Amino acid sequence: MVKVAMVTGGAQGIGEAISKRLAKDGFTVAVADLNLDKAQQVVKNIEEGGGKAYAIRVDVSHQDDFLAAVRKVAEKLGHFDVLVNNAGIGPGTPIETISQEDFDKIFQINVASIVWGTQAALEQFAKKERHGHEIIGKIINASSQGGVVGNAGAFLYSGSKFAVRGLTQVAAKDLAYRGITVNAYAPGTVKTPMLLGAVNDIAAAHGKDSDWALTQFTQNITLGRLSEPEDVASAVSFLAGPDSDYMTGHTLEIDGGMQFH
Repeated sequence: MVKVAMVTGGAQGIGEAISKRLAKDGFTVAVADLNLDKAQQVVKNIEEGGGKAYAIRVDVSHQDDFLAAVRKVAEKLGHFDVLVNNAGIGPGTPIETISQEDFDKIFQINVASIVWGTQAALEQFAKKERHGHEIIGKIINASSQGGVVGNAGAFLYSGSKFAVRGLTQVAAKDLAYRGITVNAYAPGTVKTPMLLGAVNDIAAAHGKDSDWALTQFTQNITLGRLSEPEDVASAVSFLAGPDSDYMTGHTLEIDGGMQFH
């Protein structure tokens, strides 16, 4: 039976790369995003490459919306096997500028979404019959290098990604007996439109060119280059596949050697 994976924030950046990689791996992929038009374009690209995919709109910050989206995916595609909680935002948040609105938005999208997604996936996993020590479902959460070691200027973002690691560990312990693994991945500095926009902003703020600004991001990366979204997708492919069945509660760092543990 072809397995079904749902990727939130799957229409662009890291999420798009994950969606395409899992389709290449043989999953039928539900590309879930707030921007349905972009999700449909990713689906078109996957199908043109011979894969199978389905686009669905979801607001991961709302419990009912997330639950309804997962139910619809399971109904449309027949079953549900893997949830990749990839959607998130990463604005800079100097401590003295943080508002109630900032806090609510970042923690609803980055943290509450993990809770709602886990609940929605569990509803579908509970319909499966487990045999022995079989793994019947996988939940994979997006943390960050900034959720392993705090990043200056990212008070709320880093805090939210530390929270993701905590939720991942607790869920792994609570759900193991049901044949469900819960892991996380922690990307480093990834070459996405959001990052390149930040590079330009930093360059302008310091009166420097973009090459100088880019160096500020790459100087602490042991491998000497920014990550491509595909680097992260390869790690998620491992977590979604059978080779990681004996791993749970772990956060896999994909940061090019920004930090060692």
